[in-house]
Amino acid sequence: MTGPPILVGVDGSDCSLVAVDLAVREAALRGRPVRVVYCDPWADHPAWAHSDPAGELTGGLLSDPQAAIRAAIDRAATDEVSVTGEVLAGNPTTVLIRESADADLLVLGHRGRGGFPELLLGSVAVTVAAHAACPVLITRGTSTTGGEILIGVDGSPGNHAAIGFAFHEAVLRKADLRALHTRQDSSSTDDASTLESDPGSEHVDHDQVLTEALSGWSQKYPQVVVHRQLATGRAAHALVTASDRAQLVVLGARGRGGLRGRRLGSVSHAVLHHAACPVTIVHDASQEQGAATT
Repeated sequence: MTGPPILVGVDGSDCSLVAVDLAVREAALRGRPVRVVYCDPWADHPAWAHSDPAGELTGGLLSDPQAAIRAAIDRAATDEVSVTGEVLAGNPTTVLIRESADADLLVLGHRGRGGFPELLLGSVAVTVAAHAACPVLITRGTSTTGGEILIGVDGSPGNHAAIGFAFHEAVLRKADLRALHTRQDSSSTDDASTLESDPGSEHVDHDQVLTEALSGWSQKYPQVVVHRQLATGRAAHALVTASDRAQLVVLGARGRGGLRGRRLGSVSHAVLHHAACPVTIVHDASQEQGAATT
């Protein structure tokens, strides 16, 4: 297996072990190795002298981070996928964002070991999803090998990369693709809808938006069965509802009406919190570069 790895962050929680399962599945589909990392702010502290500071899993008593890596590697053990693991010193969000630059995909649990039980999504997952250099797959709901790939379509330039990712996932998983586009309901006052709606959406031919967004990709991936869906109302609500029959939701990081400088749109944020299946957030590199220069 060659090429950039599937990177998965673990912290010893059950949720992070579910992320390991997803990472192994993606690695097998893509022919990639899996790289498991535990980010420990204290890893380079002198008090860690009893362990190998590089995080090598050698003999003797393992630290908690090393034990978490060992458990993840044991869980990921398979003849299909090459798995390595290491402990990296530093703040989890900082380290994961940095390491994502060399990864094909980053997989995270929706909530870490130290998260508050009432929180649906941990701060690490939110921050990394907003800033990672590669697509970020977050565990949510129930992970299955059946069901559709659900892609949210908004007609924005930044949505292009997410649509391409969704088609590719549909091919890898031999799944149908559901492309969902919503038109704004003027009676809706929900922030997750109004923040990312197009101010001129009442004059838009929404069926045409969907057709144009999919046309090139359908030609590139003719083997993918595409189900087009137009909905009225709140985009986040429509996507969360449709996620009940999906195995994966794919979203662009920021929609057409997203606030400038905001790297994770309100719809993406809401779906990450409430989807019934795993969610992948895809950034458009050209859009991010443009935002960085403004």
